[in-house]
Amino acid sequence: MKIDCFLDTNILIYAVSANEAEAKKRRTAIELLRTKFAVSTQVLQEFYATSTRKPNIPLTPIEALTWVEMLEQQPCAVIDPSLIKTAIATSQRFRIAYWDAAIIAAAERLGAETLFTEALNHGQSYGSVRVINPFL
Repeated sequence: MKIDCFLDTNILIYAVSANEAEAKKRRTAIELLRTKFAVSTQVLQEFYATSTRKPNIPLTPIEALTWVEMLEQQPCAVIDPSLIKTAIATSQRFRIAYWDAAIIAAAERLGAETLFTEALNHGQSYGSVRVINPFL
């Protein structure tokens, strides 16, 4: 299966946000959910934790779990010791936070050339993965 892109947690959070100030971002995020995207176990964990505690996200724990179950049907990189070591090296190489590097390492593992996120520099390539901020 060809993967169009890898979606970072913030994209998924905007897809479920009830904040009217973020309505345009919500529409963009929902459009990205219609692509052949990939995620990682880190993204699933962050999505659940964030979507069940932020006031602008109206998901109950059961609803958030339903989202996680839907998202896990996509290609999903498991954060294992090998990926952790790759993320550490990526973090050091590009001088970025470990958590961002783990997202990049997961995208790279799954062969996603594009990472949609607003957490990193738009247009920058980190190894074989190019970052796009879809909200610019």
